Amino acid sequence: MTSNAATKPLTQEGDTFSLKAILPPLLAIIVGMIMVILDSTVVNNAVPKLVEYFNTDLKTIQWAITGYTLALSAVIPLAGWMTDKFGSKRIFLVTIVLFTLGSVLCGLAQSPEQLIIFRIIQGLGGGMVAPIGMAMVFKLAPPERRGSIMGVLGIPMLMAPAFGPVISGYLVDYVSWHWIFIINLPIGIVAFILGKKYLPKTEPQKSTHLDILGMCLAPVAFAMLAYGVSEGGTDWSSTGAITGLTIGGIALILFIVVELRQKYPLLELKVFKSSDFTRGIILTWIVQMALFGATLMIPLYLQNIKGYTALHTGWIVMPQALCAGLMMPISGRLFDKIGARPLAFCGLSVIATAMFILSTVTVDTPIWMVIVAVCVMGLGMGSTMMPLNTHVLNSAPRHLVSRVTPLTSAAQQVVVSFAVTGLTAYLTSHTNTHMATIGKTGNPQTALVAGFGDTFLLTACIVCVGIAMSLILRKPKIQQVENSGEEVDPAMMMGH
Repeated sequence: MTSNAATKPLTQEGDTFSLKAILPPLLAIIVGMIMVILDSTVVNNAVPKLVEYFNTDLKTIQWAITGYTLALSAVIPLAGWMTDKFGSKRIFLVTIVLFTLGSVLCGLAQSPEQLIIFRIIQGLGGGMVAPIGMAMVFKLAPPERRGSIMGVLGIPMLMAPAFGPVISGYLVDYVSWHWIFIINLPIGIVAFILGKKYLPKTEPQKSTHLDILGMCLAPVAFAMLAYGVSEGGTDWSSTGAITGLTIGGIALILFIVVELRQKYPLLELKVFKSSDFTRGIILTWIVQMALFGATLMIPLYLQNIKGYTALHTGWIVMPQALCAGLMMPISGRLFDKIGARPLAFCGLSVIATAMFILSTVTVDTPIWMVIVAVCVMGLGMGSTMMPLNTHVLNSAPRHLVSRVTPLTSAAQQVVVSFAVTGLTAYLTSHTNTHMATIGKTGNPQTALVAGFGDTFLLTACIVCVGIAMSLILRKPKIQQVENSGEEVDPAMMMGH
């Protein structure tokens, strides 16, 4: 976005900052972000119920998660262009409406196919809420108050992952799975009313060229690759796997070529020329893969193997988010003193330990062992996520830093979709293998729990690769902004 489009900080007479003046628009943004962030945490806990309700399989239902994350990745890079073209307030309200509409439709879905389509609609709306909201708050607050105001905005980001599974579990057990989506209707209405009344009006600005070709190629590439991985979990030589991987691979190559030649690319891939940046972002992908793999697999294990209800599952996994939230401010302070390498090494080692513990689960594993693993994993996540994200931003060439957040945010959603698809396919494949080994007279739960163990072990091995990579992290050199003495416009850094 152009820097002259920034909304002036809300002040009273004498240019004195007014907390009272900023609270109403801040509340509108927080309500909208809570709705979107909660939705990203409630579905995993409801997956077993969705499989049962629609009388389908995990391979099908996981597309309700994969489709959502792919939709998020498709629209995140468009946030800056859209707000320039139409104004940030207008786009924020439109995305709230679109997300709320998608939520209601999800709650009314009558088939897995409908649920997947409506989740994609949700993602198309939800992908812009957080980046636009964060950019608006950044502009509303004066520089000397931005840290504290952004800290307030970070509260829902920490609380939603903790309470989302519990809320989901309560609704699934005592109301209906439909309400994990329909509950967004009143929240969306409140967010829209507050935003309509209190968000400052912003006029459209002159926008840069939109990379339409890249915008078309990216979803095709990532969706087809995810489909190929999903089908490959059953049979890598199947028509679906070969078709998906071939079309996705060709589209990905074309996308990379187009982006490297564009003056205003959808995603700034030139930043990967920095080896420090590349190593850092690969490590963030490994952490995200472990995190979202665990948040999907642990509820499945607890409900399908241990027989816990969705609500009990929510309480059991809650400590992961609480432990991560506890470690984040500590790791932030440590990062300023010792850098990312020791934190990444220790944090990834802790995550790997948790995954190895989970890889030993059986039908009779005591629940305290699972809770310990969940807590350990949370401590590891909290130790690595923010330091690695900060390291990635610091590693980017200064003249490209404003383009890094859209890239990392979109890539994060793609990695999540691949993690969900790949680990689900791996679980299904290995469960079938174990089932064939024990024969028809064996206990299906024995095969399923062995599949869970294999999946957690695979994740642990991937994290171990990250541990080795963390040893070659370097502290980025301080670079000057090229060809400009201006401060980077934070609105350009739109992303989750």
